[in-house]
Amino acid sequence: MSSTPPYTAVGPAPGTPAGGPRTRNVRRIVLILGLVIALALVGTAAAAETYYRRQSSECLAAQVEKDLGSKVAVRFGPKPLLLTAIDHQVQYVDLNSDDAKFGPAVGMKVHARLNDINLVDGGRGGATVDNSSADATWSNEGIAQTLKGLVSGVQSDPGTGTLDVKVLGGLADLRLRPQIVGDQIQVSTQSAQLLGLGLPTDLVDGIVQLMTQSLQSYPLDLKPTAIKVTDSGIEVKLTGGATRLQGSGDARC
Repeated sequence: MSSTPPYTAVGPAPGTPAGGPRTRNVRRIVLILGLVIALALVGTAAAAETYYRRQSSECLAAQVEKDLGSKVAVRFGPKPLLLTAIDHQVQYVDLNSDDAKFGPAVGMKVHARLNDINLVDGGRGGATVDNSSADATWSNEGIAQTLKGLVSGVQSDPGTGTLDVKVLGGLADLRLRPQIVGDQIQVSTQSAQLLGLGLPTDLVDGIVQLMTQSLQSYPLDLKPTAIKVTDSGIEVKLTGGATRLQGSGDARC
């Protein structure tokens, strides 16, 4: 008989994964590369979103500023603007201006929201707006500045819903009431006295007409739906239907 021992198959040691350390290293490298690529893609998308939001804000602001006559701060809704770059649809946009000019009025603060916006030619051709709403605040100081040269001061009275306008250096009082008539705001005279006597008609008419003109002209086809006299001035609520923003001609759009 032969004394040579039989051959014995040698396998991996118990508890050692098939493939050994080399396979584990490959898997680790693949995982790290995958994470790096994913982070790079996320970073690129975030940078692109930031860039497109800034560009779109500047473009839309340039269009709206033509109507408001002042600088506008723009804030977009939650929809990613990278999607807007594809479908040209914006859910809504909030606009804020601290010095809007409606007709002869100066010093109006406006917060507006434009809904369901469709950008034309990526914004270069303007945009269509399905509907909009706005809140406009006109302070006593802004009213007095608008009527500068005719009045010396304005004090609002929310209790009576009127404005007490000082004229002729404060010697005379003119009490005005703003109210909505149809889809416009009209200003009527409640009283006008100079030391118990009536004020000159031309002076009263000039003040009333300028006040009325200041509350007649609104951008984006907005119409007044409510007006309120507050401690600090006048608040006006406005709503609007479909309208169009004209292209700004800005190369950034």
